[in-house]
Amino acid sequence: MTKYDVLYSDTHEWIKIDGNKGIVGISSYAAMHLGDIVFFDLPSVGTKFNKGDVFAAVESVKSASDLYMPLSGTVTKVNEALVDHPELVNEDPFNNWIVEIEISNPNESNELMDVEKYEGQLD
Repeated sequence: MTKYDVLYSDTHEWIKIDGNKGIVGISSYAAMHLGDIVFFDLPSVGTKFNKGDVFAAVESVKSASDLYMPLSGTVTKVNEALVDHPELVNEDPFNNWIVEIEISNPNESNELMDVEKYEGQLD
């Protein structure tokens, strides 16, 4: 997966949509600005979130940040590897996803950005 295969929220999360499933992670921009990631507070499978809800938290050597759900849905998988190896997201933020969801409102994806629009609004 690359930065071109996903859609972005303005809070630096990405989602790869495949039918009614979505894989969610954070952008390389977010991973770079966080610095060395040391911890993820991950949600439980079966938890439902609305678009924009905080679904997880990430801690780095620099700061702690909330992560926001890019689309409404129910968590179907959590990347358990991040519990013991949170630094994997720093190494490759597109192949080290955070959660998979079953999307409940696919029309919300119209509000997300492609890579060109996302990168154009970065500072």
